[in-house]
Amino acid sequence: MEEQVQLLPADGERAISVDKQIEELQKITDYEIKEWPIGVLVEKFTNGRDLDESELFIPDYQRDMVWTPRQQSRFIESILIKLPIPFIFAADVGQGDREGALEIIDGSQRIRTLDNFLSNKLELVGLKKLTDAIGMRFSDFSKPRQMRFKRTTVRVIELTEKADEDARREMFDRLNSGGTRLTTMEVRRGVVDGPFMTFITECAANEDFKKLVPLNERNAKRKEYEEFVLRYFAYLNNYQAFQKSVDDFLTDYLRSKNQSFHEVDKAAMLGEFVQMLNLVSEYFPNGFKRVGYTTVPRIRFEVIAVGLSLALREKPDLVPGNLDLWLDSKEFIKHTRSDASNSRPKLINRIHYVRDNLLGKTFVEDKDTAVVENSANADSPPDTPEDEGGEVQPGLFS
Repeated sequence: MEEQVQLLPADGERAISVDKQIEELQKITDYEIKEWPIGVLVEKFTNGRDLDESELFIPDYQRDMVWTPRQQSRFIESILIKLPIPFIFAADVGQGDREGALEIIDGSQRIRTLDNFLSNKLELVGLKKLTDAIGMRFSDFSKPRQMRFKRTTVRVIELTEKADEDARREMFDRLNSGGTRLTTMEVRRGVVDGPFMTFITECAANEDFKKLVPLNERNAKRKEYEEFVLRYFAYLNNYQAFQKSVDDFLTDYLRSKNQSFHEVDKAAMLGEFVQMLNLVSEYFPNGFKRVGYTTVPRIRFEVIAVGLSLALREKPDLVPGNLDLWLDSKEFIKHTRSDASNSRPKLINRIHYVRDNLLGKTFVEDKDTAVVENSANADSPPDTPEDEGGEVQPGLFS
């Protein structure tokens, strides 16, 4: 007769421990489901935006607009003809610089699109169903239709303040990829390795740099310091060649430098990087941080670091004057707010704004500024031939 295997009882202490852990983790995803009219949702996003103090905001780690005009238009079409649209995920910021505000975890493209449409910047293109509306803007619709559109509700899943920054980013990763995805910098390290990548890593380890750009442990482990350094050198040396995609621009620059990086380049680039850090440390009372804030968004670091280095190239003995006249002014915040566009004219404007103010020059906007400010079609990534074919837009509801 076969020997019977006796099943051992569950480990009571371990089971209790797991239950407690589950309960703690569930607290992090405590949420409420709300329905907000589109008009209210966009108002929460735009009111206070000029000072980067809006109630609903796009966090630094998902800044870029990636929807094309055709993708934006089809989203608006879906709302107009009452097709279902996914929930928007937001989180109550429990502590830090934006405490009490709502951070958009999933839905930044939709929020931007709604804002573009209501502000009359989006001209509808490429519609599949509502073809008579092609070429129209919000103001071209009848007044009753405008009111109905603004009253249309959008469901928002709002995480409570128990969700800390790590939990919010974890949810962003899971919602967008089904699991923790690699950051673009982590991907670059794997596929675009080389001598310049090694140099980037060395600069990212600079202790003065880390003091001026404080990051939490999670972001540091996920190569955010390397991301900052790559952005600094790419924009400093090649910003005039920027078009639309930040990721492509950075990867192309990294790949190119890996193929043509020499010791003489290393010495010169390291010298500029260190000189820039020294001047920020000496003359900028809050370093790269905004007064009253504890974190440094990528865009703020980029424009101060690059603008200062460009000014030093023109005037090596530069001594920054009264920074209070422009740093953290309403105009500077407009250039660097959390949802600032990465279209070429706006990128050039914010870099030149810092450079020219440091040099005591009159700042002049890029000639194409008015075009992108008045048209979401011009300020968004261009439509591609592939967009014409498929019924489903990749990432349409992200």
